[in-house]
Amino acid sequence: MDYKLYNIKGSETSKKMKLNKDVYGMTPNHHCIYLTVKSEMASNRQGTSSSKTRAEVSGGGAKPWRQKGTGRARVGSTRNPARVHGGVAFGPKPRKYNLKVNKKVKKVAKRSVLSQKLLDKKLVIIDDFKFDSNKTKDFSSMLNDLKLIDTKTTILLKDVKDGTFLSSRNIRNVYLDTVSNASTADLLDCDVLVLDQEAANYYNESLNN
Repeated sequence: MDYKLYNIKGSETSKKMKLNKDVYGMTPNHHCIYLTVKSEMASNRQGTSSSKTRAEVSGGGAKPWRQKGTGRARVGSTRNPARVHGGVAFGPKPRKYNLKVNKKVKKVAKRSVLSQKLLDKKLVIIDDFKFDSNKTKDFSSMLNDLKLIDTKTTILLKDVKDGTFLSSRNIRNVYLDTVSNASTADLLDCDVLVLDQEAANYYNESLNN
């Protein structure tokens, strides 16, 4: 399937590129998207929350009073969870939140998001994304040419130069990264997805079955 290309000034060119129908033209599988994004979000959790049990709290080694004969309840330690300065019962401990998702499901999820963006006319492919400036105002001007100012935008390129990254990082609602690093959540979490031609070809090849 042929798809129109734009230049960096926002004008439609006479060029077209071939998009793999299996990648950009499938019926979106929303359940695969859900499973993949859920897995990605879970893996971003640090899982470092920790609390001390009664065995780890300092002190409390001696029995406060004898077992019998005092008229009070029996107590083995001043550090049991019911007491002030005691340990925590069933508190959090470091853990991993990773959820396993099959590679095929991840591929279907990315293909589904790309197909949905194309279906919703929220996919823009730039024929040659040459941006040599490292100034934020120049990057804003480019977004204005593309009519993407104040629009939540994900820009994925085959290679990202340092100047391009520096010029975009302070702009609100713009996420820029290399196409190989982008997750399914990155593709999904935007109003408009912008790819350069090499990035679009990367998906053509890497997501083809």
